[in-house]
Amino acid sequence: MARGRVPLADDKHLIRGAPAALEDDLVVVAEAATGPEALALARAHRPDAAVLDPEMPGADGVSVATSPRAELPGCRTMIVTSHGRPGHLKQALAAGVRAFVPKTVSARQPADIIRTVHAGNRYVDPELAADAISAGDSPLTVREAEVLELAADGAPVAEIAERASLPQATVRNHLSAAASKLGAENRHAAVRLARERGWV
Repeated sequence: MARGRVPLADDKHLIRGAPAALEDDLVVVAEAATGPEALALARAHRPDAAVLDPEMPGADGVSVATSPRAELPGCRTMIVTSHGRPGHLKQALAAGVRAFVPKTVSARQPADIIRTVHAGNRYVDPELAADAISAGDSPLTVREAEVLELAADGAPVAEIAERASLPQATVRNHLSAAASKLGAENRHAAVRLARERGWV
C-alpha cells in the first residue's frame, strides 16, 4: 500500500500527534498550528491529504479548506473541529472537504479516517450529519448573514454599516429581516440562533 503524505494543521497537539504515533502507512510530512502556516506547508510538500482545524489562528473558518483544494487539486482535505455546527458541515462539503469530524473522536479514529480520505472516499461523523439534516438550509441571504456576523460582538449599527460599506438604513433592514426569518426577538438572539446552526 502506498504511503500517504499528510500535513496536520491544528493548534492543539492532540490531533497532530495521533496519526503520527499510530500508523506506518501515513507519512506526516509537516505540522502546522496556524492557517497561513498550513497553507505554506501544503504548497511546499504537496501532500495527498491534509488535516485542518478551521478554528486555529488565522484559519478563517471552514474557508481554510478551499485554498489547498484550489492550489493543490490532488490534495484531499479532512476537517477536525471542536465546533461541528450543521452550517459549517454544509459549507465544508460544498468546498470539497472529504471528511468532517469532531475532536471528540478517539485517538485511533483520525488515522483510519485519513486513510479513508486518502483512498478517495468521504467520511462525515454520523451525529453531525444527522444534525445538519435536521437543521435544514440557512434562510439568510449572503448579505444578511454577513451583517449578522458583524453584529455578533455587539457593534452599533453605525460601525456595522461602515465595516460592511452599507447605509445604516440597509443594515437595520438586514438585521430586522434576519431576526424575522430566524424567529428571534432581536438581533442578539438572531446571532445566537444563527451561530448555533452554523449559519454565520
